Amino acid sequence: MRGWKLLFLLLVCLPGITHAQTKVLKGIIKDVHSDERIPFASMQLVKSGTGRLSDSSGAFVFRFDQWPADTIRVTYVGYQDFLLVIDSALVSKEKNGVIDLSILLERGKYTGEVVVRQKIDRGYLMWKRIVKHKPKNDRYRFQNYSYELYNKLEIDLKNIKKDKFGKLPFVRQFKFVLNNIDTTEEGSTFLPVYLTEAISDYYYQASPKKRREVFKGVKTLGVNNESVAKLLGGMDQNLNFYENFIPVFDKLFVSPISNNGDNYYRYRVLDTQYVNKQRLIHLSFTPKRKGELTFEGDCWVHDPTWAIQKMNLRLTKEANINFVDKLSLIQEFKLINDTTWFLARDKFVVDMSLTGDKHLSAIGRKSTTYENIVVNDTSVTNELAKNSLIEETILPPQVTKQPDSFWVESRHEELNKNEKALYKTIDTLLSLPAFKRVTKTINFLVTGYSNVGNFEIGPWYNWITYNQQEGFRTRFDLGTNKHFNKNLFLHGYLAYGFKDQEFKYQFDGKYFFNRNPRTYVSWMVRHDFDRGQQYYDEISQDNIFALAIRKSGVPIKFLMLDERRVEFFRDSKIGLSVSVSGAHKDYDPVANLPYKTHFAKTAADSSIKTAEFTIKLRYAYLEKFLESTFNRFSLGSKYPIVEFRYTRGVSGVLDSRFDYHKISASISDFTKIPPFGTLYYNVFAGRTYGKLPYMLLDVAPGNEIYYYNKYAFNLMNRYEYLHDRYAGINVEHNIGPGIFRFVPLTRKFKFRQFWSAKALWGGLSEENRQYNMPAGSPYIFESLDGKPYVEIGTGVDNIFKLFRVDFLWRVSPTPLPKEQVKKFGVFFSFKLAF
Repeated sequence: MRGWKLLFLLLVCLPGITHAQTKVLKGIIKDVHSDERIPFASMQLVKSGTGRLSDSSGAFVFRFDQWPADTIRVTYVGYQDFLLVIDSALVSKEKNGVIDLSILLERGKYTGEVVVRQKIDRGYLMWKRIVKHKPKNDRYRFQNYSYELYNKLEIDLKNIKKDKFGKLPFVRQFKFVLNNIDTTEEGSTFLPVYLTEAISDYYYQASPKKRREVFKGVKTLGVNNESVAKLLGGMDQNLNFYENFIPVFDKLFVSPISNNGDNYYRYRVLDTQYVNKQRLIHLSFTPKRKGELTFEGDCWVHDPTWAIQKMNLRLTKEANINFVDKLSLIQEFKLINDTTWFLARDKFVVDMSLTGDKHLSAIGRKSTTYENIVVNDTSVTNELAKNSLIEETILPPQVTKQPDSFWVESRHEELNKNEKALYKTIDTLLSLPAFKRVTKTINFLVTGYSNVGNFEIGPWYNWITYNQQEGFRTRFDLGTNKHFNKNLFLHGYLAYGFKDQEFKYQFDGKYFFNRNPRTYVSWMVRHDFDRGQQYYDEISQDNIFALAIRKSGVPIKFLMLDERRVEFFRDSKIGLSVSVSGAHKDYDPVANLPYKTHFAKTAADSSIKTAEFTIKLRYAYLEKFLESTFNRFSLGSKYPIVEFRYTRGVSGVLDSRFDYHKISASISDFTKIPPFGTLYYNVFAGRTYGKLPYMLLDVAPGNEIYYYNKYAFNLMNRYEYLHDRYAGINVEHNIGPGIFRFVPLTRKFKFRQFWSAKALWGGLSEENRQYNMPAGSPYIFESLDGKPYVEIGTGVDNIFKLFRVDFLWRVSPTPLPKEQVKKFGVFFSFKLAF
């Protein structure tokens, strides 16, 4: 009996004794940038030659009787080899016989690989199979579908040096924020600074095409803007790797599984693995040429459906995109039935900096998960039946005020400790007066405007300037803000010229009746020089910078304008807007233009007064906007934008002297034409009926400064050409890297190529010619008289990631007019763009 007890005791204790003697090395292999786990990485002991693969989740386990004096080499396609030395430093981390660690792989081994020519290219054949089966695997193959979407966006600052960063003037008051500084597993410091979340139900129907998104929760601390909140859903952040081109910021990159991907990529089959009884084939891809908008990366392909199970995309260092040091795009798919794969997860990680990844930079992390997927169901069509447009985004007012309990229950994944701490920090910052002062100062320097109580001052760059007529000119603007009244906007400025010793002014306002659809009435009273500014991004002559870049020898035309205007504007959900306005104008040419006495009706009446009524129609289907309380900025439309304007001038109203009709129309579009860049065009035409002085006719838009004007004829001066009928076209093609990608130096600097062409046809009736240019007149206007004005150009864009230089040629008409104009000119402009 005692023998049986002893045997039983040995059987119980032996496993524990064996376990105590075993040494365990375990952990996870991950991408150092995206933090994604790397499945099936090769791990080999260098001396013994034995090894294994990490599993489908990137995990691994080694068991030893005792710690070997050896090194584990970790390899994976597209990554640098990692050597894990099993030495005393590593062994010192042992706890109860176990070492648990993460192995972080750095990208960058493609360049060292040798391309071996094979009679049968397995990678190419695999790509062909994927492309052939795209129509069966793309989620847009379904007649309809819906899902619940959870978006989380985090912004971090990287390479934070706590001591130096804490001494910066705008940080010193908020040192408690630095308590959130953390260290990545590879040792880099980062500071989480902002976090947003959004949960929505997304619906799609193929035919007729409809989309709908209904938000259930949006969390944007410190940003209370409906137009921004709508951008956080799936309507505008909808990536699809099965498409031929994949958007990255404002660029379209060629997808590795594009229909013509073999023109851009090399493919290589690596191995085959089984996960949950599913056979997956590992395929890698690398760009064929440097400097193109392509990725490098790998994917796992399901056999026999040839559907993508997971794809990892990474930017190459030579990709022509600004301010991006690293970028990872990941999409993962899951089976929703025995044979149907559907998108389950998106991940987007980007490192951005102005001066390089070794200095202070930002990390953006966006993760999206998809749950409650429904395919080809009447519940989807029933919801989409509520649409009045093919695309609708619904943001109920309460979704931005959801309690914490809602987020705890609704999030697809729990927040980590850094994210939880970040929300507390943001709440604290937003309540600090010092933080409000700092953000107010930064906003003033960047935008030019500053809020003071219920009012707004600025822009500061208009405070002082100089010209020949006014000498030094000062100007001060004052307007109301949303704290004064959310529906009423009032604004005015007062300017004074120290040479002409005259005050100029403008008072304007706007009252909103509704914001969806946008409906308001506006008014303006102005006494100032007409400066001809028509577009939001055109450089006005009324600012501190204009004098330094003005063309030499070209006199400024000074035309004093007294104007009173009232306008009613109404938008509609279908994109059609209507504005009806009435205006009274009184013109007084002051310098370098024919004086008003030239058009005197009688010796006692030389006024040039008009009363006119205008109706303007604008159709921009599915145009998107970024809106503030009173203003909005167009983000463009996928479709051409059409405008029509009719103006009727009536004599006898408020001493108006002229009867006339003016009709004009235009159609414009900005479209992406991958892989050949972007194309902008504007086709326009107009006609004026009536005997009128030059300022009421159609004056061709010229440019008298060296800052390039996209909408004007840059080698033409203002008031150079006069017409009462005209037609024209404006085309600009931004090619991207173009020829610059073939030269190592220009490819390194990421120069970009473009070309432009502008043409104008016009004519002037004999009646208006005699009225404006009688015999003996000292000022002679030009007219094209049916001949084309043509201006073509090319140049270099993205110089130092900021500047653009245009080389322009005036090829028609010839000979040139007497006024100082040139056949060739060099212009510059600048913009921040990816």
